[in-house]
This record gives sequence, C-alpha cells and structure tokens, in this order.
Amino acid sequence: MKKVFSLLLSLTMVMALLAGCGGDTTADDTTDDTASNDAAQEETAELSGTVATDGSTSMEEVIGALGEQFMADNSGVSVTYNPTGSGAGIEAVSNGSCDIGLASRALTDDEKAGGLTETIVALDGIAVIVNAENPVSDLTLEQIASIYTGAVTDWSEFGSDAGAIAVIGRESGSGTRDGFESITGTEDQCVLAQELSSTGAVIEAVRATPGAIGYASLSAVQDQKDITVLTVGGVAPSEATVLDGSYAIQRSFVFATRTDEALSDAAQAFFDFATSTAASDLIANAGAVPVAQ
Repeated sequence: MKKVFSLLLSLTMVMALLAGCGGDTTADDTTDDTASNDAAQEETAELSGTVATDGSTSMEEVIGALGEQFMADNSGVSVTYNPTGSGAGIEAVSNGSCDIGLASRALTDDEKAGGLTETIVALDGIAVIVNAENPVSDLTLEQIASIYTGAVTDWSEFGSDAGAIAVIGRESGSGTRDGFESITGTEDQCVLAQELSSTGAVIEAVRATPGAIGYASLSAVQDQKDITVLTVGGVAPSEATVLDGSYAIQRSFVFATRTDEALSDAAQAFFDFATSTAASDLIANAGAVPVAQ
C-alpha cells in the first residue's frame, strides 16, 4: 500500500508541474501574439489624404519632382500643386485654403508677423534671357537695370545690331519679379513692353520676339531652344555659381506654413521629406540648388 500511495503521489506532483508549465506557456504565447499584432499594425499603417500646395510657378519643376516621389513612396497620399504665383500662394496658406504656400522669394516681416513661417527648401538662379538671334551674350547688373528702367532702349548700345529692346517681365506679386527687381535695384521703376503671369509665358515671348529680353527661373530655361541665357558680369547661372554666390541674380525657394497650426500627418511627412537630404538629388535634377545638409 505504501508503494502504491507513493506512486500516486508522484504522479499527482508530475501532473501539477505540467499544468503549471502549460499555464505559463499560454500566457507567454498570448503576450507574444499581442506584441506581434501591434507591430504588424504599425508596419501596415499608411499615410493617407491630400497635401495641397499653392504658389510660385517657378517652383513647378521642384514641387513636381518632390510630389511625384512622395506619392510613389506613399500610395495613399495625393500631393496637389496650384501654380498661382508667390503672392497668391502666400495668401492661400494664410487663409487656410492650402497646406503649404510656395514662394520664390523670402517672406516679408509683415507676412511673418501675420502668422507665417518661412522654410528655405532650395536656392535658384534667375536667368536673364534673350532671343537666340541676338548676338549679345553678357550684360552687367547695371546694364540690365538700365534696360529695365527704360534708360537704354536699343540693342546697339551693347554692340548688337540696332533694334528696339522689348522688355518682358512678370506680373506684380510674382516672386521672380520681386527677386529680380530687388537684386537689380529696379523696384517700382521697370518699363515693360509685356507683363506676363507665368515663367513659361516669359520664355515663349522671348523665343517669339527677336528684340526681347526677359528673366526666368534657372530651372525653367535649361535645355530650352531659341533663347540665349546670358552671363551676368561674366558669370553663367548654374548650381555651382548659385551655391557659391558668384552668380548675382539668385533667390530662395520657400515653403510657407501657418506658425500656430500643425500640418496634417500627410502634409508634415511631405514637408519633412522635401526639406531633408533625401530630396537633394530630386531638387538638383529639377534645376535648383538643395540646401539641406
């Protein structure tokens, strides 16, 4: 009987131990499964929504490249671009009709005081262009200013064949115009034959008019036919000369955002991407000069 009792007692203890081990294993498995599910949900969570940008026509190539890559990486997000000009883009972000305003100039003190924050995304040269039939290839800042203020009206003054100069510029509120006039010292003094509302329109007008001179974003004039991009004081506009400051006519490409209002998750992710070194090659390939380090 003692042997039987000892055997039963041993079996009981073994079963109790097995039951205890089984309970621990189940709890561990449940914990592990919960952690795995949480991790899986985090991995599969995707950004979604629309990122609305509005403003500078000069930033078309840059914002197009950035938006295309961001949407390829985030299939649930749509990045839109409304090419209205810098002034209109700043107004749009101020009144909340877009997420990010695009300006091809620095924000003014009044715009910053009105609740906007400026973030420089890239630098851009403003190229001075003439019709390809014009033999002039270089002008100084002073000569450019004399043309745009109407002090000089004939190409013969610069060693070219005689012919009236058709002065072409951008509309009031354009970031390109603001940058050009501030650098050449021609604010509120320009005498224009045509005042156009987009970068592309300026290029087309110069291409179609033998005596024309105009200005446009460096990123927009590359590989264009039937125009000549002038050197300014002997320096050609390029990524290198803009970055080192030797090319005189240059400005900033700016993201304007509302200072006291957070961006949506999708808009913040796009903003972070566009201002990071991950976007540098895209910006450079679009013809601008990245500033992220």
